[in-house]
Amino acid sequence: MAMKRRKLSNPLALAVMTTLLQKPMHPYEIAQTLRRQGKDTSTKINYGSLYTVVQNLEKHGFVEVTDVERQGNRPERTVYGITAAGREEMTEWLSDLMAVPAREYPIFESALSLMGALHPDEVTRLLEERLNSLDVQAASGRGALEKLYETLPRIFLVETEYQLHMVQAQAEWVRGFLGELKSGALSGVQAWRSFHETGEMPSEFQEIQERQEVQSLEGRPVDE
Repeated sequence: MAMKRRKLSNPLALAVMTTLLQKPMHPYEIAQTLRRQGKDTSTKINYGSLYTVVQNLEKHGFVEVTDVERQGNRPERTVYGITAAGREEMTEWLSDLMAVPAREYPIFESALSLMGALHPDEVTRLLEERLNSLDVQAASGRGALEKLYETLPRIFLVETEYQLHMVQAQAEWVRGFLGELKSGALSGVQAWRSFHETGEMPSEFQEIQERQEVQSLEGRPVDE
């Protein structure tokens, strides 16, 4: 099932609508609620962009003004509530995100696909540096979660758990890949090293490239 194209695509818009399910709020209160409930770990939040998002939600009929508060000499605060159309949009959008895997292009994957441009020893050094950072990040995340468990029900922390799991999974993969790279067990690593040390394309890489070109001309998948 393909994901539906939405009028608004900023994840902050979805976070605002789900927050307004709790009660009508003014933008500053929305931001404070998101931060208090730990949603700033999964969604980028700043007051300026949030105010723009609220205006866009109002323009599309997903939220509406429910009140204007005035306390003493303080500026007026416009209170917004979610509309029936907003509830429908929020439900469909959140359902899509939960059920439909989206193909994203993380920058680390891009770097891995292009790492052949660097010498294997340099890639080893850089991945060791990354692994060290991931291990520190994972340790910090575990400590933070333990603290959060003391004050919040787990239902409010599942995205933080997921983030920690992904950091740990990446660290595990990088650790295993580094082991293959250092031991020379990685398929193609010797030819890769030879390319950087001689400046000449290894014959096995040339053969792969030629075979792919022929298959491309014949209209066949290159991995057949």
